[in-house]
Order: sequence, then structure tokens, then C-alpha cells
Amino acid sequence: MRKKNAYIYPDETFMDSENIPAFKTAQFEGVIEKPISRRVFINIMGVFLLIVIFFAGRIFDLQVVRGDYFRARSENNRLKSEVLFPDRAIIYDRNNVPLVWNDFDLRIYSDLPGLSHILGFVGLPSRNDMERLGLVSPELMVGKDGIEAAYEKRLSGEPGTKLIERNSKGEITSESVEEPAKHGENITLTIDSRLQSRFFEILNSVAKDRGFLGGAGVIMDARDGSILSLISVPEYSSNVMSKRDSPGEIKRLLGDDRKPFLNRAISGLYEPGSTIKPLIALAALGEGIITPEEKIFSSGSISIPNPFFPDLKSVFLDWKAHGWVNMRQALSVSSNVYFYEVGGGYERMKGLGIQKINEYGRRFGFEEKTGIDLPGEEVGTVPSPERKRENNPEDPIWRIGDTYHTSIGQGIFQVTPVRMAVYAAIIANSGSIVRPHLYLHGEGEDSALPPEDYVIKNLELPKEYFNVIQEGMRLGVLEGTASALNISGVKIAAKTGTAQVGPLKQKVNSWIIGFFPYEEPKYVFTIVLEKGASGNLVGALYSARELVDWISVYRPNYF
Repeated sequence: MRKKNAYIYPDETFMDSENIPAFKTAQFEGVIEKPISRRVFINIMGVFLLIVIFFAGRIFDLQVVRGDYFRARSENNRLKSEVLFPDRAIIYDRNNVPLVWNDFDLRIYSDLPGLSHILGFVGLPSRNDMERLGLVSPELMVGKDGIEAAYEKRLSGEPGTKLIERNSKGEITSESVEEPAKHGENITLTIDSRLQSRFFEILNSVAKDRGFLGGAGVIMDARDGSILSLISVPEYSSNVMSKRDSPGEIKRLLGDDRKPFLNRAISGLYEPGSTIKPLIALAALGEGIITPEEKIFSSGSISIPNPFFPDLKSVFLDWKAHGWVNMRQALSVSSNVYFYEVGGGYERMKGLGIQKINEYGRRFGFEEKTGIDLPGEEVGTVPSPERKRENNPEDPIWRIGDTYHTSIGQGIFQVTPVRMAVYAAIIANSGSIVRPHLYLHGEGEDSALPPEDYVIKNLELPKEYFNVIQEGMRLGVLEGTASALNISGVKIAAKTGTAQVGPLKQKVNSWIIGFFPYEEPKYVFTIVLEKGASGNLVGALYSARELVDWISVYRPNYF
């Protein structure tokens, strides 16, 4: 059946011919080609129409429905907000000498020696720094040590923002500041940079020449705790650490056995030796153990029964026989026997006992931080039976010999040099505990905070007790162990100390503490040289003499 009005095409008359043999069917000989149906064209046109409708809908959605959104997004892609880095503040010494400044994007530190442990250095922030400081960019340099770290907020300022417009090629076409950066606030330190450098050179030279592992020193105002000089030997380079362009030098510093990154002045812990004797004397006066005039005889040693071998005796040596000495003389010549008996008791002398010694050590702050405005301060320890049990479980029993050793600053007594400077200030100012500090004033401030703001508390001990100690330390300079400091131009009071260290006691820490001028104390000093040969006679006292000689010529105003 054919459709109505259908035509018969000529091809159709030959339909049977497709079965004729010999046709090349691969070349379509004998194959009937039928015309494409109109329905196919209609379907194809429908598909194209749907595609057109889809794209038209998308264009309508992008241009009309969500046009504002994409217009804003386009603007954001064209206008980018960037961080404006603030200039880090300049740091000055007390005489307005710049110690740290900026050169383009570099932090530059003074090349004067001895400043690195005070100033510190800067570096890229860690993840902890980012969170702790609330930083907006990982490219902002932050303080990593010293004053740079302690006063990070003040020195760093606050970053700003700016809008940068770019064309399709990424080229900047315009810039505008949204929020200006607030540059850091310049600060002035209490440090005298010239005194600091000379003090460092003296300690560094003595340490090298005499085989000490290192050393530390502090010069501080006894009235308010402001620090004129704070030394740690050896030191690192702030410029090397901040630029980080010398990996070999940094590796060498990290591998140095002398630990140049350790700030010995605030983090080094040392046995104080005989410099603790003024504390024992004050405690003895406070507890009524002895009067200043009462004398004790030193024949060069004392002996007590040995608890393990009753027929034998335990001998505790003095460094020499001093004969009869009172408190002032005992401080002057540093008699061990006098302080053995006053501290631990002997024969008819009751002695303080370890509990009272520990109590006074705590009252003087030896188990607290001084509060100095530098990171990394360590806390010392005052011996006690509890401490011994913790530190020496193999021999936990406290014996009278332990009290004797504590009375002359040996055993498990540990102090930092900065704590010893505070201790010297307590003696010099007759009982006030001051907080050491390096910050003098900020930009726009006329002067430092009032001295009373740095006085933590006053010890409740009579001034006449301190007068006895001061007189004993002055006598030590006039005719005792510190006589090398008996110079013209200023009257100095001082106490020396030697602490034996190491398993065989073949090394010593050499100490000296003191104050000047004697009549009206203003400044205190403390020096320790670490782990020198026990037979060496050149140490802290020699260094102190070198220092005061320099001060008398170049800084006589301190005298």
C-alpha cells in the first residue's frame, strides 16, 4: 500500500536488479539509497532549539538574575587588597645612641659587641607566633629573642591595607590606601652601649685567656633596678640571625659547646659560693644567732663525728686559718669556719639550721623570677631536705654537712647572675627588692617610670643589720679578699666567691658582687666566670678591676 499521491521513482523500477550477480556492493552498486525522512530533520532542529534555549537561559541568569553578584565579583578580581607593612621601631640606648634601625626591608643591628643577648633578633613568624600575635600576614617579621621579642607589640606597629587595581594583563593601573600602617614606637633602653661593649670585651678576653667556658655580668641601679649593662659571654650575631644569609655561621653557632645562644645573665644557673655569706650573716642577725662583735676562731677547719664511721671524723676545711674573727672580719676574709658554725651550728653555737637558711633565701627571692623584661629567665633553687630527696634519691638523707655546704654557697644552691644583682641591691639599699628592667621610656614619654614603681617590696629587717654587712663588704675591699678594688676616686664594697663544680671539683665558678659609691650606694655589679681551672687566680675580681678602671676614665659620672 502506498501513501496517497505518492510517486514511483525511477530507482524503484529497478529494485530487483540488486540481486544481479557481479555488482560491487562495497562500492554501493546495486544498493538502493532511500531519502532521509522529514522527521529526522524535525528532531535535529528540536535538539538545536533546546541548546539555544539552554544557553539563552544561562545568559539571562548570568546577566539579569545574578548580574549584580558577578559584577561585584569581577570588581574584586580587578581590585585586590594587600597588606601594608609598618616600619619596625628604632631602639636607642640611654644616651640616644641607635642600637637597632631599618634599611629598606632589613633590620640592622649595631656592630658594637655585647648587645645581641639584650637586643635579640627578628625572623619570620611560626604558626604559634601567628596565633599568639594575631598576625595578618606570614611575611611580617617578628621578634624572636631579647628586647625584640619582649616588646614585640610596641616595636612592630600595626599593618595597614591598600587596594591595587590591575588590568587584564595583570599590570597595576592604580593604588589607594584603605588603612595606613601604624609604624612601631621607638623605645629607649636603660643600657649604656659603650659601657656594655667594654664590659663584654673584658669578660670575653678573660674567659678566652684563662680557659673559662663563658661568663656573665650585670651593672644595675640599686635604687630602681634600671640596668646599665647586662653581659653574656659568648654571644651570637643579631645581624646573622635576622638576615639568615649565612647558614654556615648559624650552623657553627648551633654546634658551639659554649652555648652562645644561652643568655647566661638571666638563664644561667650557678652555685653562688661565698657571695651567699652576706645572706647567712643577715639571717644570723635576724634570728639572734650571733652578734656582730662576737668572734669565732678559725684554725683552718672544723671536725665532726662521721655518722658512718664513729671513730673517724668528717673535716670541713676553711680556705686558710683566720684566727679569731667577728662578723665584719669574717665577711672581709671570707672565713668558711665562721659561716659553718653560724649556719649549721658547732659545739656551743646553735646555728641557723637548714630550714631558717631556706626561709631567708626565699624571703630574698632566690626561688622566684626577678621579673626582668627579657624572655627566658630561669628560677634558682635554695637547698632544703625536700630538694635533696628530689635531686639525689640515692642519698636522700639531709646531714649537718649539707647545711655547712649550703652556708658557704655550695651544694644544690643555684642562682642566676641577674638575681645576684638584685641581691646585691638589697644589701646596698638596706632591704628593698627592686625589679630589674631594660626599658627606660617610649617615644613621646619624657622620662622613665618613677623609681618606686620598680620596688617590689621591702624586707622587714633593721637597717643596722644591713649596715654591718655593708661595713664587712667594704672591709673586704680595704684589706680582705676584694682588695684589688681599693682604688682612688670611688669607695667600693664587694664580696668575692669561688664555687667548686664538676664531679672531681677541678673546675670553679669565679664570682664577685658589690656596690658603689659606698657612702651613698647607687649602682651594684655582679660577675661570674664559668668553669675555669681551680688553680687559676685570675677571674671575676680581675675583671671587676678592669671594669672600674675603665669607668673611672670614661664614665666617671657613675662614681
